[in-house]
This record gives sequence, structure tokens and C-alpha cells, in this order.
Amino acid sequence: MTNSVLNSLSGKKGLILGLANEHSIAWGCTRLAHAQGAQLFTTCLNDKALRFVEPLTQPLGVPVLPCNVEEAGSLAQVVAQAVAQLGSLDFVIHSIAWAPLEDLHGQVIDSSSVGFARAMEVSCHSFATLAKLCAPHMTRGGSMLTMSYLGADEAVPHYGLMGPVKAALESLVRYMAVELGPHQIRVHAVSPGPILTRAASGIEGFDDLMLNAVRKAPLGRLVRLDEIAQLCAFLCSDAASGMTGQTLYVDAGCHAVA
Repeated sequence: MTNSVLNSLSGKKGLILGLANEHSIAWGCTRLAHAQGAQLFTTCLNDKALRFVEPLTQPLGVPVLPCNVEEAGSLAQVVAQAVAQLGSLDFVIHSIAWAPLEDLHGQVIDSSSVGFARAMEVSCHSFATLAKLCAPHMTRGGSMLTMSYLGADEAVPHYGLMGPVKAALESLVRYMAVELGPHQIRVHAVSPGPILTRAASGIEGFDDLMLNAVRKAPLGRLVRLDEIAQLCAFLCSDAASGMTGQTLYVDAGCHAVA
């Protein structure tokens, strides 16, 4: 098999969660996966988000369905409809994260137990739930991806509550990789550098965080949306068939610099 075939998503079927607008990581992944020949089913948060997402997905002929993981049965409904549309799944991309602003903007030690639990449910445990629902439909194996950030490994100013949550998510990835490995399902966390997504806009001092990333990065710039999508496409392709259980950085080298 040639390298171009190995790196292609042609003929593969994927579910991508978390479209918000043209700046979202999920949209970058959707656009590239479609260009590489994948059949896709996507989600956004709610009907309000549909106004921003449908103009992107409709020209591609990609279905999009609202999905709020805090609502009972929402994920199960999405997976059922995706499988009904596609027949099976080869890859899943989980690109959702959220925390209540009052908890996100305060100190971690001041966070409420309710806010912490909600952030963990939306940003972390929903990936485990998604995996449980999708694994039976990945009979040929495949790939599951979620999105992390350097704040899982380092204390990043203003990242606050999401740091411990993302650390839990990266740990979850390793345990899921062990549990799903016998089914030839590979699991990874992708850790992009800061980009101005809708979710990131809720972080205090985010402009300063981006400026610091540029100063720190060996490449001297921020990472681009298409570069994040390219890594995700590679991990979902057959070219990454020997990899699982990793957190992979695409951050212009920020993670390598103290």
C-alpha cells in the first residue's frame, strides 16, 4: 500500500463532535477529512449553534445534529443516527470542552464541586461515554481522538480549572487505549497550541497566553487550524496504525521549552 493511500481517509466513516464556527478545531477536522474522501456525521451544541455551522457543512453534504452531552440520551441519539446514516464508524473526534465561567475564572481551590463536576462531565467523561457507544460499531478497529492542552501538564496562568480536567482526560486516554486495544481501536489526545476558538475565548487573559506562546515557540508563531487538522487526519488514517495511548502536541514546539 502506498504512502498516499495510507495517509488518506478515503472510504472511512467518521463522527466529529464539537463544531461551533469556522474557527473551531472540529470544523478544521471536518473540512480536511471530507477533502480526503471520508464520509462524515457531525454535531454542534444546540440549535443556536446550527445557524453558524450549517452554512459550513451544507455545501459539503455533511449532516450536523445538535448534541448537548449534559442532556440524558443526547450522545446515544447522535451515535445511533450517525450509524444509521453511515452504517459503521472508523474514527471519532471529540472536540468539546466547557466549564462554568465563575469556576473557570477563579482559583482552582475556590471552584465549586458542582462546577468542577460539570466541567469534568462535559470535557472528560463524555469521551468515555462516547467510546462506549461507538466501539461496538467500529468492528474493523479505528481511531478515537480528543483535544487536550499543555495546561494538563503544566500550570498555565488563567487556565485554572481546565488544567486538572484536561489532565484527567489525558489519563483517560491511556486507560481507554489499554481497554480498546484488543479491538484494534486506537485512542489519542491531540494537544494544540492556543488558537482563538469559541471555547478558548472564555479563558481570561487569552490574548496574553497567545503572545507568550509565540515568544516561547521554537517556530516563533501560533499553530494553524489546518495543522491541527492534519495531525488528526494522520491519526485517523491507516498510516498511524501502530500508535495508541499518546498525547501528541501540535503547538509550534511550545511544549518542548521550559
